[in-house]
Amino acid sequence: MKLTLRIWRQKGRDGKGRMVTYTLDDVSPDMSFLEMLDVLNERLILSGEEPVAFDHDCREGICGMCGMVINGVAHGPERATTTCQLHMRHFSDGDTIDIEPWRSAAFPVIKDLVVDRSAFDSIIQAGGFITAPTGAAPEAHATPVPKPDADAAFEAATCIGCGACVAACPNGSGMLFTAAKITHLGLLPQGQPERYSRVVDMIDAHDEAGFGGCTNIGECTAVCPKGIPLETISHLNRDYLSATAGGKHPE
Repeated sequence: MKLTLRIWRQKGRDGKGRMVTYTLDDVSPDMSFLEMLDVLNERLILSGEEPVAFDHDCREGICGMCGMVINGVAHGPERATTTCQLHMRHFSDGDTIDIEPWRSAAFPVIKDLVVDRSAFDSIIQAGGFITAPTGAAPEAHATPVPKPDADAAFEAATCIGCGACVAACPNGSGMLFTAAKITHLGLLPQGQPERYSRVVDMIDAHDEAGFGGCTNIGECTAVCPKGIPLETISHLNRDYLSATAGGKHPE
């Protein structure tokens, strides 16, 4: 395939970015999207040009590092698919593809397609953990967990923190990520002692990091590569209201 790539190029945080056009011939439909960018970078290096900077790590759809906006959609056109698992057979010969970084005040551009996602780390540091001492590992059936709760907790725990939800949200909200981290702990027995202090601390960290507010538009779930449901935000809202409106707390 022959493709025209329009890629966001920005030298640094304070630099003024712009879309730069490249033409790439002989793209195999079997290439992944990142392999296609690797080929482009090899040609740029051989011609003495600066390669395009982009994040990647496992390339197996697990780590969430490969985030970029492709033709206006976070991670590209395929649902429940990370950029590294997106293959060029989903595009057609002669296509023009726009490639941009995540767009959010909380995710400043470092270079080209690389953004600083450390704001997510600040949310986790505020309460995405369990500190209550639980002693040795109990026997598996000693503390029954209702299956619906276990299933919902596991579903929320599949969040890989890629930031697609933020890039897709018109408000630049990180609420789906925050809700996933709060929900998977708040549904389990081990997470109950800190359940309500956790939600307050993590929401405060979310807001302080510069993320926008959630207005339940749902674009976040549409692009989430792990299919985190919008209901996790409802769970977060219930816990937050209980923590701040005088509801019954487990502490």
